[in-house]
Amino acid sequence: MADSVRIGVVGAGSISVRGLLPHLGQPDLAGRVALAAVCDPVPGRAEAAADKFGVGQAFTQYEDLLARGDVDAVTIASPIGLHYEQGKLALQAGKHVHFNKTMTVTVAEATELIELAAENDLRIVASPGEMLRPHHVRTRELIAEGAIGTLSWVSCGAAFGTYHEDESVRGGNDVLSNIDPSWYFRKPGGGPLYDMTVYALHSVTGILGPARRVTAMSGVRIPVRGDVRTDADDNTVILIDFGDNLFCVATGTAAGGMRGGFGGAYYGTAGTIDGLLLNGEPFDFPHRDPSEQAPRGPGNQALLPHVTGVHREIEEQHVYEDVMQLVDWVRDGKPSIVTAEHARHVIDIIESAYRAATTGQTQDLTTTF
Repeated sequence: MADSVRIGVVGAGSISVRGLLPHLGQPDLAGRVALAAVCDPVPGRAEAAADKFGVGQAFTQYEDLLARGDVDAVTIASPIGLHYEQGKLALQAGKHVHFNKTMTVTVAEATELIELAAENDLRIVASPGEMLRPHHVRTRELIAEGAIGTLSWVSCGAAFGTYHEDESVRGGNDVLSNIDPSWYFRKPGGGPLYDMTVYALHSVTGILGPARRVTAMSGVRIPVRGDVRTDADDNTVILIDFGDNLFCVATGTAAGGMRGGFGGAYYGTAGTIDGLLLNGEPFDFPHRDPSEQAPRGPGNQALLPHVTGVHREIEEQHVYEDVMQLVDWVRDGKPSIVTAEHARHVIDIIESAYRAATTGQTQDLTTTF
């Protein structure tokens, strides 16, 4: 077993301020995790984050964190369009990497990072680790057991709404509360597919297995958000073929959620599984607490393996869980199911959906996991 894993947090934006930094600085992680460094290009933001959360070092330049931050691993929490380049630099510097969703924008980028990690005996954990949730595992079992008859089709998805504009870290008077959300609406890496529908795609492929092909329609529905001109598609509907005439409709839209949300709704000839409900009633899964049944509340996140004690009270518990998956892999040699290969397959679905929408042609997927 290794000593504490010294972690550098790349980006002091919303996910870091609300989740990563508060979780990783907790005393219960002493001996396992050392919050060694943080970086952010906005003047003063890294220093403010380091002061608030007790981080060892603060940097404005990412390259300085890699060179002088004394870290074993990084968690990359920057805009998605930066993940590939930053991940590549980290792996080249000999660092293990946790990628906040989505790992990269293209399959080619993901493949390069996977191969680079293997060449250098380094570990990658790529969020979101949806199959760590026990109710998703039980959903997969229920379908296999025939609890809803023959599965016919699936719906899932997510919508931007005004979520990012309304987050608590926007519109304040200091560098930790006036974080600009513009990148969510711009290429590369912006749009609800990479940012939100990615959860649903990880869940559905984790439950059903790899998909075969996709087709889609996609475009920009809300051309301007505040002072930001949207150039990343914000309104996409995907039809996913899992083989044997089993289909999934997945959405990443400007507004309005699809039934099933992040976890999926599974429609069979003898019933439906929707979130934590089987035919409208809660189904059992390991450690289920009936008082924690809100579909998007602690009933989902509080049962993740590392989410105990104070971590149940801090936002973005699932992101913390994924970081700890990397920590356990590095310290104990315990591989995680939250793999870069699964993330690459989801990226394949997203990238191929955009290509299908542009060309009007169904796209065969080239990856598996």
